[in-house]
Amino acid sequence: MTVTVLVDPLCGWCYGAHPALDWLRARDDVTLALLPVGLFAGPGAFAIDATFATHAWSADQRIAALTGQPFSTAYRMQVLKAGTGLVDSGPATLALTAVHLTAPEREPDALAAIQAARYVGGRDIADPAVLAEILDEADVAPAAARFRAADAALHESASARMAAGRAAMARHGLRGVPALVAGGDEGRGFNGAPLFGDRDNLLRVIRDAAA
Repeated sequence: MTVTVLVDPLCGWCYGAHPALDWLRARDDVTLALLPVGLFAGPGAFAIDATFATHAWSADQRIAALTGQPFSTAYRMQVLKAGTGLVDSGPATLALTAVHLTAPEREPDALAAIQAARYVGGRDIADPAVLAEILDEADVAPAAARFRAADAALHESASARMAAGRAAMARHGLRGVPALVAGGDEGRGFNGAPLFGDRDNLLRVIRDAAA
């Protein structure tokens, strides 16, 4: 079964979904792919202020309680409370696209590394220099080199992927991420709620959607 996961690198719930995604990825009967939607890229980007910081930390605590994914003090102090950061997933989406073009099977690993750098390491994943370091640390050097070069073809590919992700959301009536599309282009899309529950139910929902 092919399962496409619609994501944004700056989505806390996408970070919270990693345990379920890792479980799916380990299965022999599932082929997992990522498709970024650019939720916080371009016109969707904004500066982090005190109101957002409070809202985000509250949501993060719910995610942590539900999934066990950690949100560190370093993240709270250096990202949310620094007063200088941006919620801008454009650079991280470009980094993921560099991985997609050079080692597509490693893209879920790269997403996990990028999000852990933010939510655990307290690093600014809207900073291209930081993202290049993360790709190096994740052992995807060709992707890191491609990202540092940031050629026009890479930007075009990232834009095309985000457009495809948004089109998939519209086609399946999806309003947020993470979300999933099972069964390829002819399959069915559904919201990410099953990622945060019983694994058997998640697999059942995917099989029904892919049928």
